[in-house]
This record gives sequence, C-alpha cells and structure tokens, in this order.
Amino acid sequence: MPLTLIKGGRIVTAVDDYTADILIRDGQIETIGRDLAAESADVHDATGLLVFPGGIDVHTHMEGPQGPAMNCDTYESGTIAAAFGGTTTIVDFAYQSKGDSAKKTLDDRVALADPQVCIDYSFHLILVDVNRAVLAELPDVINHEGVSSFKMYMAYPDILMVDDAAIFRTMRTVGHHGGMVNLHAENGQVIQVLIEEALEQGNTAPKAHLLTRPRLMEAEATHRAIRIAELAEVPVYIVHLSAPEALESVVEARDRGLPAFAETCPHYLFLDDSQYDHPGFESAKYVMTPPLRSHHCHQALWRGLRFDDLQIVATDHCPFCINERTMGLKYSKQLGQDNFNQIPNGAPGVETRLVLLYDGGVRSGKISLNRFVQLTSTAPAKMFGLFPRKGAIAIGSDADLVLFDPNKTQILSAQTHHSNVDYSLFEGREVTGSVEKVFLRGELIVEGTQWLGRSGMGQFQKRGASGRIL
Repeated sequence: MPLTLIKGGRIVTAVDDYTADILIRDGQIETIGRDLAAESADVHDATGLLVFPGGIDVHTHMEGPQGPAMNCDTYESGTIAAAFGGTTTIVDFAYQSKGDSAKKTLDDRVALADPQVCIDYSFHLILVDVNRAVLAELPDVINHEGVSSFKMYMAYPDILMVDDAAIFRTMRTVGHHGGMVNLHAENGQVIQVLIEEALEQGNTAPKAHLLTRPRLMEAEATHRAIRIAELAEVPVYIVHLSAPEALESVVEARDRGLPAFAETCPHYLFLDDSQYDHPGFESAKYVMTPPLRSHHCHQALWRGLRFDDLQIVATDHCPFCINERTMGLKYSKQLGQDNFNQIPNGAPGVETRLVLLYDGGVRSGKISLNRFVQLTSTAPAKMFGLFPRKGAIAIGSDADLVLFDPNKTQILSAQTHHSNVDYSLFEGREVTGSVEKVFLRGELIVEGTQWLGRSGMGQFQKRGASGRIL
C-alpha cells in the first residue's frame, strides 16, 4: 500500500481542533505534523476541509429477517451507503434462532457478511434462547471471538422478548468478562394488550403504531432494565432511547454513579409524531420502534447529548421499501397494508447521520464540533471496545478518516443515496455539510460521488470490553 499524505486539513477529534498534515503508512497513522513531505506519497489537499475520525455506527440491521419481511439492504449495499455517509465501522447484529448456540449464531453471520462488507465491522449477539448451554458459551465469545455486547429485547412477546430472569442471568454471566447487555426497553406485554385492543376496535392504520407504544412503557422498561443491571453490578446500555421519561431514569442512575448508558437516533432528534398524520399508507415510512415522539421531546434529547446523559448517536438503520414493486413484497412495508402490527418496523439512516448531526447540531449551536466527533466516533469506539484503534486521530490508530466540507450544501433524497431502500426519512431536506473523501485504513474508498472501495475489503474487528471505559 503506497504512502498517503493528507495536507492542511483542520483536524477535529473529541478533544482537539488544529490544522496539520497526516502521513499514513500500512493503513495506520504514522505521523501528524506541520509541512510534512514524503516521496511517492499519494497527496490529498484538505485545505478548507474538516478531518474527522471515521464514523462508527453501533446500531445497524443489515440483511436481517423480521418475521416474514427482510431488510432491503445487503451487507454490500448497506456498507457502501454507510461509507458515503462518513461511517467506516458498523456494529451490526447476529440473530440467534431458538435452539442455536451462540457460537453458531456468530459464525453464520460472519460467513454471510464477510464476503460483502465494504467497511470494517463487528456484531452484537442477539439472544432469544437463554439456557445453561448458551450462557456457558458467552465467556468464550467475549474472550476469544471478540464480541463483548449482547442485545436482548423487553418487547415483541413470542418473537424476540426474553423475561427479566434471562436478562439478569445474562448480565451476571457476561459482566465478569467485560461483556455488556444492550436492551430494547419497552414493556412488551402491556404494549401487546394495547395492540390487540386497537385491532379489535378496527384501528389498522399506521398511526395506531404510535398510539400503542406510549412513552410511559419505554420509561417503565428503561427503569426496570437499570435496576436489574444495578443488582447484577454490571453496565447497561439502552438502545434507541426516544422518550424524556426514559431519559430521566438514565439521568437518575448516572447521578447515583451507576454505569448506565444510552443512545438516541437522528430521527428522534429531527422528526416528530406529526409524520403519522400523512394520508393513506404514507405514514408507514415512519413505523419504527420506538415510534417518533412529540416535538417537545427533542429538547430533552439534545440536552441529554450535550451533558453526556446520552452518550452516542446511532442510526438503527433497518430499511424496508415503501413500495412493493421495488424489490418485492418480502422487502416492503406493504406487508402491513391492512394491519399496522404487520408493518415491518424500521427505517433507513446510515448514510445521513453525520450530515444531519452536523447541520442540525453543530451549526445550530446545540453541540460543539468536538462533541459531534465524540457522539459519532469516539464514544462508540470506547463504549464497545474499539478504542484507540478506531475513533481517534492518533499515531498508531487505523487511518479511518473523513474529509468533510463544512460549507457545502446538499439536498437529501432517495434519488442520490446508496441504500437499496426506495425512500428517505428526510426527503428534500437541505443541509449544510458534505462528506468529500473517506479513507478506510488509509485506502481512499469515497471521493465525492465516486465509489472506489470493493466488496469484502471490510475486516471483522475483535473488540475488547464493552461499557468499561468512557
């Protein structure tokens, strides 16, 4: 691999902000300094551009099943979209089927992803069948396979939901080995009652999704999850937090010194529940779980990001087409045309995270530029055992770098994004800020609108402890 030299960029990390050159050798940062020169190096002029560590999205669902539906992004298309959005590492999900071992679950997923991925990757292991044999495997999964985070669901009874006892047993098992449980926190049993009542009353439209998943049930489950983790004496991580009432439980726990962490997503920061008022089936685009909340919730989430009660902005990228004709009914939200409870839950977002957060967060004064890097790269790397290999611009770190134009405007649209999904949550939105070049371990993979990467170039990342350093 030839030497690469990035000249004159404004380097911004979670703590630093300065102008310098970066010399890259063999995929890692070798030197940072002023007026660097290297014979035979590929030189990239970054004058006037910001240089960030590559984004890390720790919540994506590529090529995954959801009942009768399938996500419309493959590991290839999804990671290309991620790269164009300035993300160079994802932590996706390996879905356990009932009866499968933890090791088989992970091996099968790596075999599916590895020939396709275009950026670096790892997995959280989703556990739905927690028994003694599976629990006995988890220390080896952490210590030898490098997977230190396990997702469990407190929602979707009879499909994904596990009981509190399974959560507690898993927490105590993995906690001693540097593992952490990530929880989808909603009271699934109460929500199921609300769903059944809505259907009995003939409420089948997409808006019923909002009405049957109230904020209080997210708050109750978040409080319960934190208390279980407190008893188990382990860190806990709440995924896709959307409700101020749930955030209150996280804040209270952190004020007591507990290692309680949480993420939110761009759609909870910029969109609200008025999207469910669209006529016909249009609102199905916004059927994700939790649903979008009222506009006044935005302020609480931004405050949480500013004061570190929320540590990470991930995407929960889980795309399904809105139209059947695009890829077929199996990949479409049209499966729920006559029943909101059958609409595949999920929405796209992996390509727009950085530009949305820069435009709507940094430029609006809600967060600083350093905090932006912390939320999108450094904190994810630290939280999930990838730092300082990832999430840093430092000598010896992987040369995962984004050259970002802070002044260039663009219109977000499904016509220009790279995901297989046929719509954008932010169609027609003008944003200021643009990813211009992306380097993965020193190799240029995105240059403007040109894709220079290749399938299979992403590498599986064995991770250290999760939830231990932040």
